This record gives sequence, C-alpha cells and structure tokens, in this order.
Amino acid sequence: MVAYFKYTPRILNPPKGSYFLLGPRGTGKSTWLLHNYPNATRIDLLLGEEERRFSAYPERIRDVAAALPEGSTLILDEIQRVPRLLPEIHALIEEKRDIQYIMTGSSSRKLRRSVSDLLGGRALLRQMGPFIASELKESFSLEKALKTGLIPLIWESTDPGQRLLDYLHLYLREEVQAEGLVRQIGDFSRFLEVASFSHASVWTTTDISRECSVKRATVDNYLQILEDLLLAFTLPVFSRRAKRKLIAHSKFYFFDVGVYRILRPQGILDSSQEIEGLALEGLVAQHLRSWVLAQSQPHSFSFWRTQTKLEVDFVIYGPKGFWAIEVKRSGNLGPDDVKAMLAFQEEYPEATCFFVIPGKRRESYRGFPIIPAEEFLLGIIPENPILSNPKNEH
Repeated sequence: MVAYFKYTPRILNPPKGSYFLLGPRGTGKSTWLLHNYPNATRIDLLLGEEERRFSAYPERIRDVAAALPEGSTLILDEIQRVPRLLPEIHALIEEKRDIQYIMTGSSSRKLRRSVSDLLGGRALLRQMGPFIASELKESFSLEKALKTGLIPLIWESTDPGQRLLDYLHLYLREEVQAEGLVRQIGDFSRFLEVASFSHASVWTTTDISRECSVKRATVDNYLQILEDLLLAFTLPVFSRRAKRKLIAHSKFYFFDVGVYRILRPQGILDSSQEIEGLALEGLVAQHLRSWVLAQSQPHSFSFWRTQTKLEVDFVIYGPKGFWAIEVKRSGNLGPDDVKAMLAFQEEYPEATCFFVIPGKRRESYRGFPIIPAEEFLLGIIPENPILSNPKNEH
C-alpha cells in the first residue's frame, strides 16, 4: 500500500523560460513539478530504460521535442545521469521554439560546465532544499526539526530515524559507489562520521585527514564530493572592509540537520547539550542559506572570525540588508556571550545585529535583540528581509 502525504506548497518562484532545478534527493523536486506542471511531458532518467535510451543516442531528445506542440513543457528528471543530453538541450533552446525545458538534478558534479553554458544562454538556475519553517507554517515543530531535520521525504515519514539511515545508504550506494566517485567506500564512510564533528565548525583539512588516516588531498576530494552532491556547504569568512586580522578557513555544515544527527555518534562522553546546540545552529544555517539562494539579487552568506577567536556565526550582506546573527544554545546571555558581537558592531555599525536562542520570549541584552529560534525561523520568508524593525537600540 502506497502512503499518501498531503502536498506542502514550496516557496519557489520559477522563471517562465527554461531552467535547472537542483537539490538533494528527497527534497521534493519531482513532487513540486508534478503539482505545478501537471500537463508536462516527463522523462525520468533514474529509470534504467530511459537512461540507456538517451545515453546511447542523446539526439533522440530532438524527436521528443519535435512531437510536442508549441507552449509545451518538457521535464528531464536527474539530468546528471545523462550529461550528454545537455548540448542537445542547449541547441534546442537556441532554436527558440516555444517549449520550456526543466532539468532537475541531485548532483552538480557532471553538470558544472554545461550548467554554466546554458545559464549563459537562456536557462536559469533554481535550488530546492529541505522545507523551511514558513512553508510548514503551523505544522512546523522546532523540537521535531532538531531531531529529524526538514528533508520532506524524512519529515513526512512515520519512521524518520530508519528513513534517514536508508537515505544515507541510498546516497552511498547510488551516488557515490555506483558513480565510482571514491575508491574506498569504507574510507568515505569514516570521513562522513569524522566530518559530523566539524558540523557548524571551522573546517580544518589537516585535522580531519589525521582522524580519517587518509591524505589531505583525499579529504579535499571528499569535501568536494559532498558539495557536488549538494549534501554539504561551506561558508567563507566575511572580510569586507576588514580592520582586524581574520582566519582563512571556511565553516562547514551538512545541508540538513537530520543528516548531521544520523551521522554524529553519541556516547556517554558526548555532551547532548553540545550536540543540540550545533543542531540548532545548523538549522538556522540551512534556513538562511535557503533565503540567500532564493534572492533574485546576489547576497553573500558568510561568518566572521578573527585570529583572536572572536566569532559571529552568520553574516548576510546584499541589496536587501546587512545582518549579523549569533546563535546561542542558552537563553541566558552574559558579558562573554556578546564580546564578538560588540566587536563586529564596532567594526560594522551599519549591520543589524541580533541573537537567536531557544525559548519563547523576545528579550534584549546590551541593546541587542534576542529572538526565540522558532519565531525567527517561521519569520524567514524569501520575499521579505531576514529581519525588519528588530528594535536594536545598541
């Protein structure tokens, strides 16, 4: 018996022309397309028969397109399975027939050059990640999100823990091993576990290389694989108009807190408070990233850390505003908790600075607004500023 899940509308503004829709497996790309393009012709390249058919003769897509009437939409699911189709699609787009081509993908590894070519032409790029709280509205639960994450496939499951394990194994089997991305799947699996200790932390290749017992170059390659498969992202250091000496390393996050939780070992020596704190920071990070990716005008997404270890978790800078955001696991702030933000505010008085914490009530400390995490996440809507009228009296 097939389980039925209520369709949850996503906040995504698709272009009228041809475009790429990229996102990890299970984020609901196909479901969203089915609801928004019910009359589209669809080619699912995850099906072995379709993959073999177009791999052998990619020019066959021209026959499919020729049979479509003007004004039709043609969807090619998981286009990275047959990257040889992309030059054909490019040529079809350049012919300027009134047909919309939508290409989905769960990996950018084989698409980099072709995506760039088409983006330079007429196709655009959209990205779909996990749910954000404002999409779920009253169905959103901060407690549940911190435990299971917000991947639609997992969120809607009756057994999210087992589904997360299956999800991880799916990627290892179908995307990593089957594609021959790594020589030793055991080494890569160990790397994933070690990387979970760097979630929401500064990424240091040397330390991870030592923990994994593999070469630094191998760790760099593994990180690139995670980013190509859209399973992780890194944040650079915000250095615009910098006065203080800053570190050079990036900060690392898995794309969804549920993936982090299933990978992160927890034993008697592990602090549950620390794990929960990193989970909350990761949850805020994935929401902010979704907001940044949804903007029509580019916004930078970074963090700030000096060589003296003053750190602000997130900095967003762009046409819509300039925000510095610090996530704290405790609702009781003290002088040490605001040292970094005070330093950042001194250097960048133009920024809107605030804290996000667990809890239910808005407060302030030293003039900085303190916003409950659930309220903050529910307020992240792509068409709006990150935070308007925060009443920052600092």
